[in-house]
Amino acid sequence: MNDLLVNKFISHDVEADVPASKSILNRALLLAALARGRVHLRFGAFAEDTRALLSCLAALGIEMTEESDGMTICGCGGEFPNRTASLNVMSAGTAARFLPVVLSFAGGEYEFDSSEQMKRRPMDVLDELERLGVTIRYRGERGHFPFRLVSKGITRDEAVIETDRSTQFASGLMIAATVHPRPFTVHLKGSRTNGSYLKMTEAMLRSFGAGVMRNGNDVIVSPPACSPREYEVEPDFSGACYLYALSLLFSVRVLVRGIKRESLQGDTAFLRLLEGRDVRFTQTERGLLADGTAVHGFDGFEENLQDFSDQALTVAALAPFARTPSRLTGLEHIRAQECDRVHAIVENLTALGVPALYREDALTITPAPVRGGTVRTFGDHRVAMAFSLIGLKTGNVTIDDPDCTKKTFEGYFDLISRL
Repeated sequence: MNDLLVNKFISHDVEADVPASKSILNRALLLAALARGRVHLRFGAFAEDTRALLSCLAALGIEMTEESDGMTICGCGGEFPNRTASLNVMSAGTAARFLPVVLSFAGGEYEFDSSEQMKRRPMDVLDELERLGVTIRYRGERGHFPFRLVSKGITRDEAVIETDRSTQFASGLMIAATVHPRPFTVHLKGSRTNGSYLKMTEAMLRSFGAGVMRNGNDVIVSPPACSPREYEVEPDFSGACYLYALSLLFSVRVLVRGIKRESLQGDTAFLRLLEGRDVRFTQTERGLLADGTAVHGFDGFEENLQDFSDQALTVAALAPFARTPSRLTGLEHIRAQECDRVHAIVENLTALGVPALYREDALTITPAPVRGGTVRTFGDHRVAMAFSLIGLKTGNVTIDDPDCTKKTFEGYFDLISRL
């Protein structure tokens, strides 16, 4: 775990690639594994979270063939070849939240383990699975990894799930419902019942042939009539946002290859913040181009980030260089992700000489000169990537664990070192 000094960026136009969207790819892998017949997934590079899911699918007996443009999955129709298996989800949130739900519907006996980081994160969905008749035997703290899951399948046709802390549990139920013999209703509760990741899941279920009907906060999923023969996975918009932020910080042009403005990913909302500060976007044949050449300073951010909270750290990293203070809300749920991301923002900005205060679900950041220092990532890939922007601007910031970016964006620091 070596510290890395981020070199100051010398302004010039940028053209780069980003990996496949982890959120879309991991959903597509599961949906393809649950489908009947073969599905070819087309995608670019992928990272550790996807490797963790692929390892679990292999342990469940799913046949997968890597190809030059992606992977072909031989679906099991909801009947996994191995009904007993030991599965390690590592730090992959999608695998950790989707697989226990899917395997509860499919049935079998499974040992689940994870990284130490994931063991600290609560798994609220396990309580709901127990209410559905699944047996969970914990090896440590209740509601956390590791545990043994025993299920004979789900006989009920509905479940209730909270969305305040994470919508991944709800997405997992919706994906699992594709193997239920009858329509299954997911009753959504909380403040994020229409979150961007739920919309992504609904759209992908339809692409994989499932029936999906919305009735207020209820989502009714019917088994798929057929599955696609191939599916193309979008590049990662979350990763692209760190690059697009350069257009605002340095008044340059940034082209991310393969990115399209019309996307399943909620982080497209980040572009609106840049457009409000004179960055112009143009769709080209090669990708989406951000043109920041008209930017001559920018105002702070007054924004509720609940629907694109993965970019909260990115916005916080831009805020010190604004002309006016920023006030960010909708952040409470990011306190229980890979780390307490609000705490990470406040601690690191304060250490770098930038006033930051979180009070009553509002984070206020006051622009100030950035002094040199080391950023504590807490092992969180998004902390590392976001705070690298401050280093690119100032040349005096060190990242304490750059390798944590392998979770979603392998080669990130190799990329920015070449800028």
